[in-house]
Amino acid sequence: MGSFLSKLAQTDPAVFGSVDEVITITSGDYKGQQVPVRRFVEADVGMKFPIVDLSDKLYNANGPWPEEYPFPPAAFRRQDETDDEDFYSMPRLGYHIDEGAVRSLTNYYKNNVANGSSILDICSSWVSHYPTDFPKTMSRISGTGMNALELGANKQLSDFTPKNLNVDPKLPYEDESFDVVTCVVSVDYLIHPLDVFREVNRVLKPGGQFILSQSNRCFPSKAIAMWLQQSDLQHCLVIAAYFHYSGGWAAPARIYNASPQGPRTDNPLFVVEATKGKSSEPPKIDASRWLKK
Repeated sequence: MGSFLSKLAQTDPAVFGSVDEVITITSGDYKGQQVPVRRFVEADVGMKFPIVDLSDKLYNANGPWPEEYPFPPAAFRRQDETDDEDFYSMPRLGYHIDEGAVRSLTNYYKNNVANGSSILDICSSWVSHYPTDFPKTMSRISGTGMNALELGANKQLSDFTPKNLNVDPKLPYEDESFDVVTCVVSVDYLIHPLDVFREVNRVLKPGGQFILSQSNRCFPSKAIAMWLQQSDLQHCLVIAAYFHYSGGWAAPARIYNASPQGPRTDNPLFVVEATKGKSSEPPKIDASRWLKK
């Protein structure tokens, strides 16, 4: 029965919303190894994807921002301070969020990224969660991430450059190269977030979007210390703080609850995004009572 279901998923993805494949690793220590993977594909599987704007509610509940950056160095320590490249050296050809969160994010991109855009996916992997037609409808999809083998297996990228942003946060792209930059469930691993956000701002065109998504999953040993002490909504405000203190954004970051509804939707999903502009009027928030935990 298992074999039959696997073959059916391959030949009719609309039935299960996934396809089974075998990826052959082509370089490195794992060259020649064949890895079975299952990819989610767009299909109506009985889920709904409501979007709830939490921005004003969260901002109004937290007073003004501190004048100075409120995160101490200890906030960015990790349980595992060994070389990140060693930790990520083995390809992880699986999803880091569940099916519902993946589909909700794909749906968000479908409704919020304009046709013809040039896109950069930072902290990328073997999947970017974009709609299936994006490689045809977008002008460019670039990726940068820790593992070259994962990036090479990403069918949606038109080009990629491996990069450890915790060692060197400079992005390997020219000024104003992209209309959209995305980052999926990875901001919690950045130890120099302001530098990365400023780099994203640099490579975005005026009016370009930086779209970050976050759920409740992580590798605890590599997540920054303060992340492990905070709730989902506090995580969203941390990301909003990164936008605020990095500067260069046209308006305060918007915070959305994009959690899916329906079967196989256990993980929440939140989106925090802002648009590049010449000046920024940040919200008046004082989150210091939890930012300094």
